[in-house]
Amino acid sequence: MEKSTHNSIESKSNNILKFLIPSLLGLFLFVIPIPYGNLIHLDGLSTYNIGIGFLAELIKIMASGHLENIALVVIVTSAVLSILSKFMNIKNEFLRDLLNVSPFWLVCRILGAIFIVMTLFNVGPEFIKSDVTGGTMIGLLPSLLAIFLVSGFLLPLVVDFGLMDLFGTMISRFMYKLFKVPGRSAIDAVSSWLGDGTLGIMITNTQYKQGFYTAKEAAIISVCFSLVSLPFSTVIADQLGFMPLFVPFYATVCIASLACALIMPRIYPLKGFTNETYNNVEHLKEEIVPKGVNTFKFGLDKAIKRAETAPTVKNILINGCKTVIDMYLGLLPLVMAWGTLALIVAEFTPFFNVISIPVVFVLNLLQIPDAQAAAPAVLVGFTDMFLPSIMVSGSDISQVTQFIIGVLSITQLVYLTETGAVILKSDIPLKLKDLFIIFLTRTIIALPIITIIAKLIFK
Repeated sequence: MEKSTHNSIESKSNNILKFLIPSLLGLFLFVIPIPYGNLIHLDGLSTYNIGIGFLAELIKIMASGHLENIALVVIVTSAVLSILSKFMNIKNEFLRDLLNVSPFWLVCRILGAIFIVMTLFNVGPEFIKSDVTGGTMIGLLPSLLAIFLVSGFLLPLVVDFGLMDLFGTMISRFMYKLFKVPGRSAIDAVSSWLGDGTLGIMITNTQYKQGFYTAKEAAIISVCFSLVSLPFSTVIADQLGFMPLFVPFYATVCIASLACALIMPRIYPLKGFTNETYNNVEHLKEEIVPKGVNTFKFGLDKAIKRAETAPTVKNILINGCKTVIDMYLGLLPLVMAWGTLALIVAEFTPFFNVISIPVVFVLNLLQIPDAQAAAPAVLVGFTDMFLPSIMVSGSDISQVTQFIIGVLSITQLVYLTETGAVILKSDIPLKLKDLFIIFLTRTIIALPIITIIAKLIFK
């Protein structure tokens, strides 16, 4: 009897450690901000990032000058293997699903390969290889290569060992009431806010496939909680000269984003998504804490149970390799293809000037100065986050207008060159049409709020 009791205590202690050690490491890597020197040092402000972001920056520094070539090899390899897969019988299920894609995705991969070859080797039409089109996309690829590599192997520390179960249980009540999502989604938001928006989407997609989120919840989280990271926001603020006003600048982003997160789950198109799970897997819904039960203890018990079924180190490494390969071969070509095409339309055609004509009326209605010049910047953010601030930077545009466009570009959240491409490649059931409607909806909700705050700041 004593031996049985001793074994039981030892087993419980092991499970606690199995939860505690990986979860503390996951907390440090994905949630807790740390200073990381002068990698991005603006106006005396210390730069903070989460550990995963720091590791990604470290990889970029160590592989400086080589990541563009690695991206070239990856994207060309993806296109070549995808073409060859049409003539081969691939027996491995993972590789077959990854390479033998539909004609549409195959064309996208081929375009991505053509664009990166033209840009890096400086051949072909200027509108493809230009610094504002293909060159801009080449500048984004090293960050994606680094963040996909580290997060592919380290995500299990957050999602598989109980950290999200504990955190989610503690805040589940108000998250469901306010945002129609489980409490664990707050981890997605924090990882995006302090690290990278694509990181939040990767976490959301993993949780959706495991059954923790329904299709509706995954859609809400990916377009309401996968926030633009703090380091990227400082770059936008610095570009427009608002670093001395960064606190009110970013506070306005937070207020407008909060308003969007409160309203959007209750309206079209997010309201219309089903509460079905991915491939009808078991819905691992967060339990509401029973009355009279300590919330922390209840969450801790759930977390420990989750840790009991956590994958082994071997499985983590195998699944990590698959995740990284999938992201590299499946996503990077799409980012290069769609991003370049979107920037070509934005920079070399009058498309956004034409479709923004009705926006001029709205900006005039809100009494925003320089409405004619600012209108295209309101819509061009759908292609890339940096374009709006580039379009309105300069002394001939009113400061209040620059402030509004800068904050709006961060709040709009859906960009084809980055988060939009990651969402469309994920298993989250959001289509391109949905993303554009969501982009417009976020703009409609956020613009009046940002305008009111901007006018109070610059009155």
